[in-house]
Amino acid sequence: MWSVSTSERLIESTRELLWERGYVGTSPKAIQRRAGAGQGSMYHHFDGKPDLALAAITRSADELRVAADAQFTAPGTAVERITAYLRRERAVLKGCPVGRLTQDPDVMADATLRRPVEDTFAWLRERIAGVLTEGVQSGELAAGLDPAATAATVVAVVQGGYVLARAADSTTPFDQAVDGVLGLLAAQPAG
Repeated sequence: MWSVSTSERLIESTRELLWERGYVGTSPKAIQRRAGAGQGSMYHHFDGKPDLALAAITRSADELRVAADAQFTAPGTAVERITAYLRRERAVLKGCPVGRLTQDPDVMADATLRRPVEDTFAWLRERIAGVLTEGVQSGELAAGLDPAATAATVVAVVQGGYVLARAADSTTPFDQAVDGVLGLLAAQPAG
C-alpha cells in the first residue's frame, strides 16, 4: 500500500493552513498536528516554518498554473479558452490559495515568500495576454484590443470576484463578475 511521505504531508498541511489561517496563524505545532508528524520530522525535512511555507506556496502556485494552462492550451477560439478558464470549477467561497496570500502582510513583506505569488500572477497575465493576442491576430477580437491590459482585467475580475463572493457569502457576485468580463470580450468583435 502506498503512503504519502512525511514531507508531502507537511507541505499539504501547510498549504491548507495558509489558505485557512494565513502565515501568522499557521504555527509549526498546527502544521505538525495536521500532518501527523513530529517536530523532529518537520525539521528533518525543512529548515523551519519559512522554508516549509515557501514549499507550500510554490506548490499552490504550480497547481494554479497547471490548472489554468489546461484551459489556455485546450482547443477552441481565444474567447472559448478564456471562458473555460473563467468558468472552471473553483472553491469560490474559500478564495484563491495564491491570491489570498497577497493579503498576508508577513508573506508580502518577505521577498522570498512573495516571489512565487508575484511570479504566478505575472505568468497568468502574460499567458492570458498571449491567448488574447491570438484572438486579435486571427481576427476573432478587435484589432484595437490591448491584450496586456485586458489580461490584467481578467485576472482582476477573478481575484476581485473571490473577494466579492466571500463578502456576500455567495458565489453570485463571482459569477456576475465573470459574466461581465465575458460580455466585454464579446463586445470586441473583429472589425
